[in-house]
Amino acid sequence: MPVEQKKAMVDESDQVSISKQCDLLDINRSTYYYKSQQINDNDLEIMNQMDKLHLEDPTRGTRRMSDELQKLNYKIGRQHTRKLMQIMRMKTVYCRPRTTVITPGDYKYPYLLRNLTIIRSNQVWAIDITYVPMQRGYMFLLVIFDVYSRFVVGWSVSNTMETSWIIKILEQSIKKYGIPEIINSDQGSQFTSQEYVSYIKSLETCKISMDGKGRAIDNVFVERFFRTIKYDKLYLIELQNGQHVIKVCEEFIQYYNCRRGHSSLQKRTPENVYKSAA
Repeated sequence: MPVEQKKAMVDESDQVSISKQCDLLDINRSTYYYKSQQINDNDLEIMNQMDKLHLEDPTRGTRRMSDELQKLNYKIGRQHTRKLMQIMRMKTVYCRPRTTVITPGDYKYPYLLRNLTIIRSNQVWAIDITYVPMQRGYMFLLVIFDVYSRFVVGWSVSNTMETSWIIKILEQSIKKYGIPEIINSDQGSQFTSQEYVSYIKSLETCKISMDGKGRAIDNVFVERFFRTIKYDKLYLIELQNGQHVIKVCEEFIQYYNCRRGHSSLQKRTPENVYKSAA
């Protein structure tokens, strides 16, 4: 059960103490009382700049990113840079796999796409999340991508990154397009959680694949799509709020899937290739 759902079950008017209820629900009291702090305007401005710097050069780590921000007259150190990069799920591309440094998580799975010839739709889906800046605040865009056809089979926008949100969109995509043979993700906490892994395993015929730590290039297909939607659409508009983000993303993804020809697909659209190969 998601933590937010457990927190909602705590009844402060109940005769049972808050402490006891938290114990029964297997959550810490500090988790129940925690209220997320709003990102201040200065950090939002820095995060927007960081997103553009990352798309310009995804090999920038915390040291180089903080150096670039300081050149732009932002007063920020390496630790603060690291914190903002973590909030944004910003993944640095290293020159080679750093196999001795891994992120915390319950489950890790090998990367299955290396040297794999992808020849049909629903052979491999890639899933990822990216940061979307707004006039005030930010949202997260989740995309599920058929690698063979470049067809976006599922997407959603949210202000949080709950695992239950990811599973819900996966369920909708699978109900509409069927179960893929492989689903590839990064090693983010949502994708290494027991809830996510258990759901993928319940599909029986689907295998789990995960990028190497620091290897955003392993999921290059979705990373390219994120770069495209940001430069071709999101950065050209001052996004007002979450509803505006959803509307703009919906317009672009519809255009991308159904009208935008790809040179790698012999000028055909992703929808045409997906349906003709399915």
